[in-house]
Amino acid sequence: MAGSTNKKVLIERFDRAPLAGYVTPQVYLTPDGVDLLSPSGTAQVVPYEEVKAVCFVRDFDGADPSREPKIFNTRPKMEGLWVRLRFRDGELREGLLPNNLLQLEPQGFTYLPPNPTNNQRVFVPKTALAEVQILGVVGSPLRPRKTKPVPKEQIELF
Repeated sequence: MAGSTNKKVLIERFDRAPLAGYVTPQVYLTPDGVDLLSPSGTAQVVPYEEVKAVCFVRDFDGADPSREPKIFNTRPKMEGLWVRLRFRDGELREGLLPNNLLQLEPQGFTYLPPNPTNNQRVFVPKTALAEVQILGVVGSPLRPRKTKPVPKEQIELF
């Protein structure tokens, strides 16, 4: 039996009233919505139509997803699919999806934000999106990394 651990999340909704609570990462996505346990201990299912993003946060204190960077300033360094998400309300965000299609959920996408300080990762349901663009593939396995040539001045020791 797998260990049960709850993660802190902040659910952004289109009506701009965020919900804080806890989810179990393996089973929080149900057919009807996001299964959330509030800090007071009440369980509720938030329908996907209301959810803009589920932000997995380190702390609830000072957690404000609107203040986090939404766009990469430069090309990301970590491996994955660099994507741009356009929401129904017109907001643009960028992130990194895993470069493994088996890790995609049927209900939406889980991506790494540009600066994962408090927001460690973000789940976005497909119903919240108007468009998803792939901006690039970072760390493609088709292109092997170049190794630096050994300088001729270096002597062989062994």
